[in-house]
Amino acid sequence: MAFAISIKEITVLTTMKKYHYYLFDADGTIIDTRELIYQCFMYTGKKFAGAAVPRGLVDRHIGIPLRNQMEIYFGPMDDERFQEISQEHMNYQLKIYPDYLRVFPGVSDTLGRLCDAGKKLAVVTSRRSHTLGFFLQETGLHGFFSALVTPESTKRHKPDPEPAFKALSLIGGVAERSLFIGDSTYDIECGTRAGMDTAYIAWNEQTPEFGTCNPTFFLEQFEQLLPKKT
Repeated sequence: MAFAISIKEITVLTTMKKYHYYLFDADGTIIDTRELIYQCFMYTGKKFAGAAVPRGLVDRHIGIPLRNQMEIYFGPMDDERFQEISQEHMNYQLKIYPDYLRVFPGVSDTLGRLCDAGKKLAVVTSRRSHTLGFFLQETGLHGFFSALVTPESTKRHKPDPEPAFKALSLIGGVAERSLFIGDSTYDIECGTRAGMDTAYIAWNEQTPEFGTCNPTFFLEQFEQLLPKKT
């Protein structure tokens, strides 16, 4: 991907300002669930629509609430239909997750060091609370976060800024001292509209199209979030 600033410049930029509050997306940012999510939609698509959902389509919509994704793939549905499909979808995800769930390199160490430095961390995700909490426990990441903001937490969802505002209220944060880190344009727009600086992780395989909400930083390694040693 071609970015406006080089990785060398990114390292300098991310250490020029000290943040106290860090908001993280979950899927694709701290936990590697891209293949898990695809496998689940392949299964659900075959079961309920007679054909697997194309990988590119799934990748494009990671980061929005599950119901929104399902209505893109399977059409409008009432609550009963959504409950039926989503229950099967999540049951399958919980069945196969041991084969696919991973933590990205550097995440555990970096989160631990941020906490040790007195920083406040929160998750802002479109993943629902049940599997989010379970996956964070399974990966050993749960204890790093002071708050978890899921679709059940707010009326509006990313890219609306409401989830970011909710997270800040829960951890006592202010936008001017906060950084929102994510792997999708939904994350960057959510943080930007909340008045926060944002960081886009550059190890994402997708080519970003940010429109008017460009990230403040691009990160090549998770460790770049750590304050520079003096």
